[in-house]
Amino acid sequence: MVATPDENPQLRLYGGFASKDRPRVAIFGSRGRLGSALTRLWKSDFQILPYSREELDIARLQDVEKLLKKLPCDFVINCTGLTNVDYCEDHSAEAYLLNASSPALMAQICSARGIYFLHFSTDYVFEGKYPKLLTEKHPALPLNQYGSSKLEGEMEVLRAGQTALRVSWVFGPDKPSFIDQILHKALTENKVEAIADKTSCPTYTHDIAKWAKFFIQNEPKGNLFHLCNSGECSWLEYGQYALDCALKYGISLKTKSVSALNLDEMQTFKAMRPRHTAMSTEKFATLYGQPLRSWKEAVCEYIRTYSHKV
Repeated sequence: MVATPDENPQLRLYGGFASKDRPRVAIFGSRGRLGSALTRLWKSDFQILPYSREELDIARLQDVEKLLKKLPCDFVINCTGLTNVDYCEDHSAEAYLLNASSPALMAQICSARGIYFLHFSTDYVFEGKYPKLLTEKHPALPLNQYGSSKLEGEMEVLRAGQTALRVSWVFGPDKPSFIDQILHKALTENKVEAIADKTSCPTYTHDIAKWAKFFIQNEPKGNLFHLCNSGECSWLEYGQYALDCALKYGISLKTKSVSALNLDEMQTFKAMRPRHTAMSTEKFATLYGQPLRSWKEAVCEYIRTYSHKV
């Protein structure tokens, strides 16, 4: 656990919080795919206070409250949550506790202490019937308990005057994702399949780390932003492009193409999935001052750099 100023007299108070030369950033969910990337990529710019699930059980609201009320930090980043869509469908109370009640408490305490709080949400807040890019003003009508619990969480964060960021199809080197699974299958099997009628935006954790740093440096509070790589694709197009990039960089595959599946064929899915959740990043790009790079560029960079991990 992190020492308070009373426990460590070498820490001095700055603006009400313990600080030395760099801002102190607490990252909840520091061993997940996104939290690990932020912890690793931000350590040269910030003093990172990493909290994994083992170190902070966000289901224990009393522990969250006790920690946050005395934690000596300037920023809190919440990368936690219950993300297994089908599990959430059968365990809605747990989903709402982890995805809504806990982030709400975090945001409220941070606001009371003057700490900037950044919370990550999901494209699953949308029902998936709108065929074009979705903006932050588009109505959120989730189809399942996961999306509903995440929507309630982000709404509570916004009510507390803090910031919520919606991400989608997150991939990166710290924890396997769709790209790693599709490449592993292509390396070992003669047939690879992916859903052709479900569309969204892949998002590279390294890009999220760069973009989210903007919020730490500028603190635009009380707002909602879509934060994903630009462009859109289906799971099929996503997987096929990953294989194309692997072949481009000399990776030998047993199969070079991805076969199409339909969402309706996925009988193992308990929860309904939205079909079209590709999000517009125009709002953030305008604030950021430049367009966000495409998902294709990000996927190629990831495979070129980290294909040895597959």
